[in-house]
Amino acid sequence: MMVSIFLIIGWLLQGPSLALATPPDDAPTPSYSDHQDLMVWIDGTGARHPTREAADWLIRRDHVLQHVQRVMGDFPTARPPIPLDLREEQRETLGNVERRKVSFCTDSTQQRVSAWLLLPQPARANRAAVLCLHQTVEVGKNEPAGIEGASHLHYAWELAQRGFVTLAPDYPSLGEYRYDFADDRYVSGSMKAICDNRRAIDLLQSLPEVNTDRIGCIGHSLGGHNAIFTAVFDERLKAIVSCCGFTRFHRYMGGQLQGWSGPRYMPRIASEFGNDPDRVPFDFTELIGALAPRAFLAIAPQHDDNFDVQGVHDVMDAARNVYRLFDRETHLQANYPDCGHTFPEEQRTIAYAFLATHLSCAEENAR
Repeated sequence: MMVSIFLIIGWLLQGPSLALATPPDDAPTPSYSDHQDLMVWIDGTGARHPTREAADWLIRRDHVLQHVQRVMGDFPTARPPIPLDLREEQRETLGNVERRKVSFCTDSTQQRVSAWLLLPQPARANRAAVLCLHQTVEVGKNEPAGIEGASHLHYAWELAQRGFVTLAPDYPSLGEYRYDFADDRYVSGSMKAICDNRRAIDLLQSLPEVNTDRIGCIGHSLGGHNAIFTAVFDERLKAIVSCCGFTRFHRYMGGQLQGWSGPRYMPRIASEFGNDPDRVPFDFTELIGALAPRAFLAIAPQHDDNFDVQGVHDVMDAARNVYRLFDRETHLQANYPDCGHTFPEEQRTIAYAFLATHLSCAEENAR
């Protein structure tokens, strides 16, 4: 049991690095035919073992990340050798929020990402911060920043008004982000976005206003699963909210996965796995389990025509078993509003309170 405790402590302290562990070259990653059953792990001989404690789950978790990379492409293990080169392009103060348009380098000096940085006023240190990821919309970062788009998706703006530092970057090919998906450096738009978001977290940690240990993430639709993908690979995100962001692959459009296989997402789902949920080597159940013991909230409308709500129930029920291993079952929460593919005010309020709780900052004290 002591070995398990040390493994867990090491996992929590090491942060993103442990997520990159790879099996020896002569030990292929075991395959799992049932992605719903998280209470089993398979060793190098193919023998199955019960997942009885957190240390067992960490073995399975490593397998999950290896299979995700089979679909998304390899997660770069080396940190970019270039500075962020943060540049400010515009600044305005609106009430108690200063909104700055900024840009920063990602993996090369030629590749820059544009973002809105929202800073509550008056300025002070030790604030919690939230990375705010937008849906599939041409205006990109402008929507969560409250500049245009749907008012119910202005979560970066609303969080900043509540005292959080927020950062809303563009997703590759949306907003001002001109990106050629034919670039062979990244296998998928999903992995490119993960790597860009990792740099966005670097940016937040570089700010004197931000407590580096109190960073969360929120997103709707594209932003909802983008938040999950990023958090799986970067454990600096301590609390994650996904609205309308996922369901089990078998419950997505009746198991028809073409919507996941475009260049903006994961082309290998089509080219290597035939858009077949039985062949895709991971599922969202495993991804949510991989977030444990960190805080995760799913907002899953009952009438979402993109992400079937029963599939979300299936995911959350199975992932709860992993959270129990860490004695953190209350860190996994879900809310199922009676609406379609949207982010209603009541659920946004729940989400903001969830982030405040798990980033250790009562909203009234964060202003």
